[in-house]
Amino acid sequence: MSVRWGIAGPGRMAAVMVADFAHVPGAELVAVGSRSAERAQAFADQFGIPRALDYDAFFAADIDAVYLATPHAQHTDLALAAIEAGKAVLIEKSFTISVADSIAIVEAARARGVFAMEAMWTRFLPAMIELRRMVEAGDLGEVRTIQGDLIAAREYDPADRLFNPELGGGAVYDLGVYVLAFVQQFLGEPDRVVATGGLLPNGVEGEVGMLLGWDDGRFASEAISFRVAGPGRQLVAGTQGWVDVKPRFHRAETLVWHPRGGEPRELHFPKRGAGYCHEIEHVNQCLAEGLTESPVMPLDDTLAVQRLMAEVVRQLGR
Repeated sequence: MSVRWGIAGPGRMAAVMVADFAHVPGAELVAVGSRSAERAQAFADQFGIPRALDYDAFFAADIDAVYLATPHAQHTDLALAAIEAGKAVLIEKSFTISVADSIAIVEAARARGVFAMEAMWTRFLPAMIELRRMVEAGDLGEVRTIQGDLIAAREYDPADRLFNPELGGGAVYDLGVYVLAFVQQFLGEPDRVVATGGLLPNGVEGEVGMLLGWDDGRFASEAISFRVAGPGRQLVAGTQGWVDVKPRFHRAETLVWHPRGGEPRELHFPKRGAGYCHEIEHVNQCLAEGLTESPVMPLDDTLAVQRLMAEVVRQLGR
C-alpha cells in the first residue's frame, strides 16, 4: 500500500524528518503546507517535494496522511482541520500544550474514525521494541522503578521556539514529554507527582526534577534541563534484573542487560536513517490494516502524558 504524505509546517523539525521518508517503501511525500505559500514553495524547492500549498489547499489536496510539524501551540487547529478533511494525522510531540486541546483532538479523531497518533518516534526504534519485548516476556521480573534524565544545554533565547511560551516553549513540553512517555509506557500513569525546578526569565521552566509514585510502592525519578549538559540515559529495574538504555535514550541503539546474578550483556539494535522512518512505517502499517489508533502509541497514552505535563507545569507555578 502506498501512502501519500504531506508535511504541515515547513520548519526545523520538518527539515529533519524529510530525509527519513526515503527509508520507507510505500511512503510518498507529495506536498508541503504552510500559512505562507512562499515559505511552502521554498521548502518544496529545497527538498524536491512536488507540491507547495497554503493550508486551505493543502487540506483539500489528494493526501492520505499529514505529518504535523508546527510548534506545539499551533497543533490543535491544524490537527482538527486535517481530521475534518479525513486525513490521517501524525502530530509532533508534544501533542498540544493543554489537556483540553488534546482531548478535543482525540475526540474528533475517534468521532470521525480518522487515524491520529502522537509522533513519539522513540517508541518505534528497534532498541525500544526489544526493551518492551523483554519487559512483556518477564525477563526483568516485575518492573519497580525507572530512573533517568534528558538534559540538554541550550542558549537562552526568548524568541526561539524552545523558550517562547506562546509557541509552547519550556523544558517540560520539549524534554519532559520524552521522559514522561518513557516511564508511562512501562509503569502506567502514576498516582502522584512531585516536581521541583526553576523558571527562566520569561517564565518558562528551564530545569525540573520529577518524582512519580504509585500506590503499590513503585516509583520513577526523572530530570530535565536546558541549563546544563547531561547524558540522557534511562535505567529500567525489575525484580530479576535491570536494563541500562545507553545515552541518548530517545535515540537508543544500545541496551545493557544486567540479569540478576548473571553477567551483563550489551545488545545493539541499529536504527535506519535518523530513526524517524520507523514511526512513518508504523503509521503506514496501521493505515493498511484499517486502524484508527496505534497499538504502540495509543491516544490514551498521549492523554496520560499530557495530564502529567500539565501537573508538573502547575506545580512549578507557570
